[in-house]
Amino acid sequence: MKNIEDILFIVQGRLGSTRCPNKMIRPFAQTNITSIVLNKLKKCNVPQNNIYLSAFEPQLQEIAAHEGINLFSRSEKSARWDGGQDIRGIFEWWDKLPFKYVVMISGCTPMLKIETIDGFVKEYVKSPNDAMFGVVRKKNYIWDTSSNMLNSPTLQSAPDTKTVKPYYEAAHCLYAGSMEKIGQNIWMGSFAKKGDIDFFEVPEEEVFDIDHEWQFGVAEKIYLETYNKEK
Repeated sequence: MKNIEDILFIVQGRLGSTRCPNKMIRPFAQTNITSIVLNKLKKCNVPQNNIYLSAFEPQLQEIAAHEGINLFSRSEKSARWDGGQDIRGIFEWWDKLPFKYVVMISGCTPMLKIETIDGFVKEYVKSPNDAMFGVVRKKNYIWDTSSNMLNSPTLQSAPDTKTVKPYYEAAHCLYAGSMEKIGQNIWMGSFAKKGDIDFFEVPEEEVFDIDHEWQFGVAEKIYLETYNKEK
């Protein structure tokens, strides 16, 4: 069992998106998606002093100050990452912040609920594993690139989706690992080694990830509708 005081809770921020420019600071439901995730973290059952925003651009750093969140000043090189750096270059904080573990929350999934984040943290604290990854449980027909059906390969005709074997897709919103592993250039663990990374099921409706321009507008409408219902 881990000590929650040993866990860093961090959001990685940058403004380098080419598909949806400045998505982390643009007006979104009378606020912005960075403030949304930071405020949810502040309401979670986690040590408030362990919450950080990692950012290079002044606009993002100003949001951290406005929301009263600790700032890790990442380098311009890290924020301009183009795929050529290793994990230590992206997560520069691994040997600079005094924590054993890290839970990273995506800043681009505004529908992610506080209860889900808390559930993820609770399971991670209890787990003997260093790594945990948010996933979505799916039930659908899936094939490989050679047209081999992967989840019901013996059936002659397409079954009801309720009867096919479920599978997991990456949720891309919640991640956890150890600082020591990052220092070895390993993020979380080995996906090829069964059981090396614990999976945590995230409700599908909470993982609407904003990557493209059309998703920004759709996400805002869904967020406002959900927020108004809860309010």
